[in-house]
Amino acid sequence: MDRLQAMRVFTRIVELGSFTRAADDLSLPRATLTHTIKRLEERLGAHLLQRTTRRVRPTRDGEVYYNHCVRLLTDLDAVEADFREAAMVPKGRLRIDLASSLARTVLIPALPAFVARYPQIELDIGTSDRFIDLVQEGVDCVLRAGDLPDSTMVGRRVANLSQATVASPAYVKRHGLPQTLADLQDGHVAVNWASPTTRRTTPLEFMVGRRMREVNLPAPITISGTEAYLACCEAGLGIAQFPRYRVESELKCGALIELLPSMPPPSFPISVLYPSQRQLPLRLRVFIDWMVEVMGALH
Repeated sequence: MDRLQAMRVFTRIVELGSFTRAADDLSLPRATLTHTIKRLEERLGAHLLQRTTRRVRPTRDGEVYYNHCVRLLTDLDAVEADFREAAMVPKGRLRIDLASSLARTVLIPALPAFVARYPQIELDIGTSDRFIDLVQEGVDCVLRAGDLPDSTMVGRRVANLSQATVASPAYVKRHGLPQTLADLQDGHVAVNWASPTTRRTTPLEFMVGRRMREVNLPAPITISGTEAYLACCEAGLGIAQFPRYRVESELKCGALIELLPSMPPPSFPISVLYPSQRQLPLRLRVFIDWMVEVMGALH
């Protein structure tokens, strides 16, 4: 048990890059972590960690030992989970981060059913569209829209949402209703969407048959917040593209007009991401399954 505890202490220090943060995360005195690592290094006969003024990093031997520890602890957690799970009721705290628009319009309105089904799960919900380091920030999973970046996280696709190209009635009155992609190049403007993480802007995209075509338009406004992006479009500042569920009510009431419906944007992937090196807790598994259920009802 002492060796297993030492492995857990060591891996958490490596993941958080700090003795102090690891001590807080494990609810142990910092002195206990220092003593544990000292005894571990003496037993192994190897120097595992190097300390700088800002961060604790593994040495080359430490990296090798860390990888072995992760595999062993993951296997151990999986074995124990197999025996516990049949008799377990999902419970405990989950830290999750949801794309803000999906949280407000889709998932949070559906949460009462989840809470009723799993009353012993406590949810700590953040809403953002920024990049999150799940391990560093102690987050169990994130729900994100768009193509997944290369990462060490596990990604599970939960939905592919249809999209629409839209503009306000005031915009259409000023600029006209385009009938072709060529029409867009004749005096039309867009509201630019910029990634909250990279600040890169993306062109408008259209499916013409099975081919995807990109159209770059002048843009007086560049925005990175989902709600502000919609507000700019409703204010007549330019053409924008959204998952259809997000603008369905605006299209029905006439606040927005769909443009080029025969050439819609490509479908919009929604995925959940979680750390790859850890056994998936039952509470997280049932939450992911619930998200798949809720998102599957969207089009």
